[in-house]
Amino acid sequence: MKIRKTRNRYAAIGLMAIVHIVNALPTPASAQPNTAGPQNPSEPPPAVSGASTAPAPASADATPSVKAFDLWTSPTLTGDWGGLRKTLADDGVEMTLYYNQQFQKNFRGGLDTHHAQRFSGSYDLSLMFDFEKMGLMDDAGFFLRGAKGTWSDGINPNKVGAINNVNQDAGDDHPIFINKWWFWKKFLDNKVELRLGLLQTNKDLFDVSPYANHEDKDFINRGSIRNSTIPHRNGIGAFLKVTPVEWAYVQAAVVDAQSRPRRTGFDTAFHDERLFLGYWEAGVKPKLPSAKGEMPGGYRVGAWYDPNIKTVFRDTLGGLRLQQTRGGDVGYYLGFDQMVWKENENAKDSQGLGLFGRYGHAHGDVNRVTDYWSLGASWKGLIDERNNDVAALAVSQVIVSDRFADERNQRMDRETAYEWYYAVQVAPWYIVTPHVQFVTNPGGGKDAHDAIIAGVRMRVTF
Repeated sequence: MKIRKTRNRYAAIGLMAIVHIVNALPTPASAQPNTAGPQNPSEPPPAVSGASTAPAPASADATPSVKAFDLWTSPTLTGDWGGLRKTLADDGVEMTLYYNQQFQKNFRGGLDTHHAQRFSGSYDLSLMFDFEKMGLMDDAGFFLRGAKGTWSDGINPNKVGAINNVNQDAGDDHPIFINKWWFWKKFLDNKVELRLGLLQTNKDLFDVSPYANHEDKDFINRGSIRNSTIPHRNGIGAFLKVTPVEWAYVQAAVVDAQSRPRRTGFDTAFHDERLFLGYWEAGVKPKLPSAKGEMPGGYRVGAWYDPNIKTVFRDTLGGLRLQQTRGGDVGYYLGFDQMVWKENENAKDSQGLGLFGRYGHAHGDVNRVTDYWSLGASWKGLIDERNNDVAALAVSQVIVSDRFADERNQRMDRETAYEWYYAVQVAPWYIVTPHVQFVTNPGGGKDAHDAIIAGVRMRVTF
């Protein structure tokens, strides 16, 4: 364990050293790559820079120069690969690689504060194939999370003990594995979308929020970004979304109910009982008027069905009564996101203040958490001249089932987490985010010690 922590610490320090060394190196004029990483094919190509302000005379064999690679304005650490990245994107192949490193410490309360600090992290390599650009099929493509890996399980299991992990990105020591892939196709002028493959129901499909959705990009506490009552899953399945008008949609999915983490999914999806989870969601996306333009929002309601057999909470009186089980569990959820203040009139600029909230309910006889809610605010560009920085605050709460408390542990009640973070964009490819959490009754017990956790994380886009 000590060796792994030291390795992660020096890896982070070494990466920073490489960044500074690369920035100090001059770029040869003959080897200057294209500017700023992948470009949107719908946008004009970047302007080229010449040796003088006067226009150069036309020449049959003249080769125009390109803008020098600038480490601190490039959207990726590795730039445009001498133009290869843009060429691949134009041909329908896009690749993204992210590296995430976190450090957290439990300063007070929880289970233990002795040596209660950990390094953890993950890396994600994704590939997107646009079949239309490749000349294969209109409005279709294939997505693959080709490499996913994590290290360290963080401080929550042994030092905090919260129901909602204080570091949702911590995933123990796991080497590269594929955690999601799907074929997608759109019909009827993009009003209908179909996905088939190894789907991930959270982050990508259901109860998605632009302000609180991903542990790498937004909040890091699980309760801040995910509804604890929804049985989210990665599994083989199908997803269908219908958007009849721009501001409204309905969608549904079926996903293998017996899928297991870090497996292909084929070993359970089409064998034995063939159980599938069901998800349904409907929503509207209004744009509220303001003096500085329209402010986007989203309001959704959803339901789910879980066929898995679950144990009913019941005191067996030391075995004198039989244990009961049942399947066919159902629940529902609500959510909203709304920009309430816009900083400027630029329609493409997302600076401003947004609010968000979630609620979910599940049956208390088989679910330890019956009710969940969260509220929060996210402000992009809070500080002048720091237009891409984000400051955000969230509070979330899980309420333990009365049935569980009555039958299993009468000291169980609820857990509440308060989280604040400030994401500093050092460069477009490099984000540093300090964060602080205050968790009351971690684990939901009335006798638990309130915990204070602080840390910092970084995200690098290669």
